[in-house]
Amino acid sequence: MKQFFLTVLGVFTGLILFVVVLPIVLIIAAAASSSEPATPANAVLELDLREGLTDQASQNPFAAFGGSGLSVVGIVDTLAQAEKDAHVKVLLVRLPEAGLAPAAADEIRQAVRRFRASGKPVIAHSQGFMPVGTTISSYMVGSAASELWMQNTANFQATGLSTNSLFLGRAFDRYGVRPEFEQRYEYKNAVNEFTQSDYTGPHREAMAAWMTSIYDSALANAAFDRKVEATVLKATIEAGPYTAQQALELKLIDKIGQVEEAEAEAKRRAGANADIIEFSSYASSQGERTGSGRDAIAIVGGEGAIVTGAGRSRGFGSGSSIASDATAEAIYDAIEDRSVKAIVFRVSSPGGSPEASEQILAAVRAAKAAGKPVVVSMGDYAASGGYWISSEANWIVAQPSTITGSIGVFGGKFVVADALARFGVDMRGISVGGQYADALSPSSTWTPAQRAIFSASMDRVYEEFVQRVSEGRDIPVARVREIARGRVWTGAQAKSLGLVDQLGGLTEAIGKARELAEIPQNQSVRFKRFPEPKSAWEALSSAFGVQSEAAQALVTLGGVMADPRAQAMLERVETERMRGQGASVLADRSL
Repeated sequence: MKQFFLTVLGVFTGLILFVVVLPIVLIIAAAASSSEPATPANAVLELDLREGLTDQASQNPFAAFGGSGLSVVGIVDTLAQAEKDAHVKVLLVRLPEAGLAPAAADEIRQAVRRFRASGKPVIAHSQGFMPVGTTISSYMVGSAASELWMQNTANFQATGLSTNSLFLGRAFDRYGVRPEFEQRYEYKNAVNEFTQSDYTGPHREAMAAWMTSIYDSALANAAFDRKVEATVLKATIEAGPYTAQQALELKLIDKIGQVEEAEAEAKRRAGANADIIEFSSYASSQGERTGSGRDAIAIVGGEGAIVTGAGRSRGFGSGSSIASDATAEAIYDAIEDRSVKAIVFRVSSPGGSPEASEQILAAVRAAKAAGKPVVVSMGDYAASGGYWISSEANWIVAQPSTITGSIGVFGGKFVVADALARFGVDMRGISVGGQYADALSPSSTWTPAQRAIFSASMDRVYEEFVQRVSEGRDIPVARVREIARGRVWTGAQAKSLGLVDQLGGLTEAIGKARELAEIPQNQSVRFKRFPEPKSAWEALSSAFGVQSEAAQALVTLGGVMADPRAQAMLERVETERMRGQGASVLADRSL
């Protein structure tokens, strides 16, 4: 009976999928493709950075329904094509008021500078720089433009860099929640927010160090682009805040005007009958950069927490994770592709499961053993598990502001029985088997034996992590222990410590991969991306979880068994069902 109702429910879901959702999606896709305008002869390309960015484009074809759809890698790729497009004459950048992720800002700045180097002007417009977060990174991107405009009523308040941390130690004490954690070691400070009421000495030290590194790097880049001394720019900025007029007088910006005025100026520079085209529309019309030639460089993407499993679609959203099965398979696919001579592994992750990380690292080792060099390109983060999967690459490229390192581990549990009892809820546990069977139970604290076992497991994972770094980076184990201890570093700091080889972004990583693969500079090269993006059918079946039995019944009822699309869907949903579900995350945060 249960199976009958499950099948009926699956059929009903399938009917909705085929009769309602799929036609709507296909109509929207068809309308979008048919109405895609050709790039005008004189075009202004408008890049709006105010909607938020991912590091990489989602593998879900419907991810655009959940947000702007812009990614850092996509921006770099599209600007590389636009700088060679004779129709694109000017770039107009809309800056966010509250800041950009520092490493993303580094990479976008570099792409803007390459666009300008092609002889095309860039106009950046800001409606103000607010005194929150990483606003200095937004200012750095704006400084890379030919002209930086600001609205007349806006304020220039980017006087530094700030952050806030939430500590729950006193609240947990008050309400009876007992956090039981082990950390390796004192700089692995994610645990502190559960156990402390303020920064510990090492926590404050590490935070201040990487924040200073990011701040100094942003100021140095802005000063270089605006052709002033870094010390002068720093003194001027820190003496603020300023009105727009004061910022203009101090040469922090170039012009004051509404965005409509900046758009009019951009069109004037673009030429007669110029039009403004949205960045996402232009990117869609161009597609991904593929290159040409006999030899190929594989680009393997990974963004989000590192988890075990094959990974599943999150509906129509753009949320992502680095699923170990899927990511390792992408690397193995690149190994088996004879045209691929090197692999660029783009990593943007704050960490995750050691088991999942090791599975991915094993694929990296396999690529090297097959004679295909691996170059890691680090995005916003490549910390903790993100550094684990990067550690044995042939070469590591990071932005100066990338958050990396965090070579350490933590884990534990929350004991909530006492907290629930205050509300009349009693939690009790029962276990059978060995003494460790209920070690992770939220109803009781660790016994001394359980804590000893858990502590030993943390020691083992930490030592394995240290060993991976030592072997991959050719650094003595004792030295790795000195610079590890769970401490976070910026890319600039990591380079001086030998944890990173080169500062730069995806462009520099591709260049190094070409060099390691011994592909001559005058020889064209193709780019092949792994894993391949999901088709609409695959994304729909994953999003709605349609089972193969239900799809079979639906197809039979509809009399469309001969439709190749229906047959393909049956095969795909069956494959998905057989792969299994579920993922485990030990620690998805690096700080």
